[in-house]
This record gives sequence, C-alpha cells and structure tokens, in this order.
Amino acid sequence: MQISMAGRIALITGGSKGLGYAMGMKFAECGAEVALVSRNKEEVARAAKEISTISSQRCLGYVGDVSNAADIETIFKQVTDDFGRVDVLVNNAGFAQAGEFTSITDEQWQYDIDLKLMAAVRMSRLVFPGMKERKWGRIINMLNTFAKSPTANSAPTSVTRAAGMALTKVLASEGAAHNVLVNGLNIGRIFSDQVVRAYEHSDSDRSLEEFTASIGKGLPMGRIGETDECAGLACLLCSDAGGYISGTSINVDGNLCPVL
Repeated sequence: MQISMAGRIALITGGSKGLGYAMGMKFAECGAEVALVSRNKEEVARAAKEISTISSQRCLGYVGDVSNAADIETIFKQVTDDFGRVDVLVNNAGFAQAGEFTSITDEQWQYDIDLKLMAAVRMSRLVFPGMKERKWGRIINMLNTFAKSPTANSAPTSVTRAAGMALTKVLASEGAAHNVLVNGLNIGRIFSDQVVRAYEHSDSDRSLEEFTASIGKGLPMGRIGETDECAGLACLLCSDAGGYISGTSINVDGNLCPVL
C-alpha cells in the first residue's frame, strides 16, 4: 500500500533522535514537510539536515523546551511563520522517569506533568483551531504501555501517560466532527537513545548489540522493536489511508502489555 503525506505539514516534538527522528524521516519520505523540535540546537539541526537531504523535502529544526509554556508559544509561532500551518502534530517529547512512589518529590512530579501531559495539552490547544477550521488534522500522543498496565515503581511516568491517554480520547471526541483524528501509541521496548543511555550507564563489558539482545530475550517476540516499525504505523494514522481511525490507543510493544 502506498502511503502519501504529500502537501502535509508535520510538527514533531522530541524530534532530533529516536522515535521522533524516525517519524520525521518516514513522514518526509512520504511527502510531508517536517518541523522538528528539540532542546539541543546542534542535534536538531543535524537531524533536520539529514531528513531534508535524504527525502528532498523541507525539514527545519526548532530549539525549545516543551515543558515551558512560553517556549511552546514561541515554537508554534516560528513553525507557522515558516510553514503557514500545522496539519499533523506528534507529541513525542519525554523520557521514562520512574521510581519508588514515596521517593518521588513534588518537583519531579511537576516536571513530568509539564514535560509529558501539559506539553501535549498546550501544543494541541494551539494547533486544534486551525485543524478544525480546515477540516483536516492529525494528532498522535506518544504514550507507553504503563498507561494501560502500570506496575510498582512506574510513577510518575505511568500516571502522566495514563492522563495522556484520557487526553487523547477527549481530543478525539471533540475533533471527530471536524475530521481531526487523534490517537495514542503505547510504546513498549523500542531501540532508541534511551536504550543507548541505559547501556552507557550499565558498566557492562558487553557490546551495545549484546546488551540490546539481552533486553529482547525477556520479551514475547524475543527482541526489542525498531523505531521504523513505530514510524510506519504513525505515518499510516497521519495519512488519508488512516482516515477512519480515531480515539484509539494502540500498543506498539510486540505483545508486552497484557491489556488491549
């Protein structure tokens, strides 16, 4: 099946590497122009240049911290000044912060809420009116499997991601009549920079490939997922080919999560 995103403008937070970068590349290869957001100027500039070079589509990088409301306002203005509008929003920024409940401070709770939940709220609130007016829009909230099946020592991530799943359903319900489709992706173990950072802090004498393979052995499919496998689904949902899918939260986890 040929998936086309020709003529679409996609904004991806946390877009300089990992899942954000993979989605940006896939969207551009399918014809979209892409705006990447990251806190790191050098990384987002490199990512945007690579995507532009490989796909021949316009891709620009923007620097900002989406846990900060003022930065979100600035980023949105810069993107709309450059591209004119936003057709597709992927709320991808965030990392898996987790610990024993009584050890988590108010400051850690607030940061996680601002980075994951409120960033999605604020960015979605900015793009939603234009999408409704144009009668076309796509929003994807990147969540994780703890949103559906939290375990001990999984807060604050499990809590903020569960709230993001509820936000997904609210936005989908309000956007349905305007052809604004909103879905969540509940990510399991995917090879990304977070895996690389875990390897670097592991003091392991194994190679990265061996370290990654050891993680995969305990998973139902015997391996961790690849970023391209997530990017392909995101591209489908953000294209006209996914035009009747909204209000869902899809597990992208190789059957890790026990909840449908």
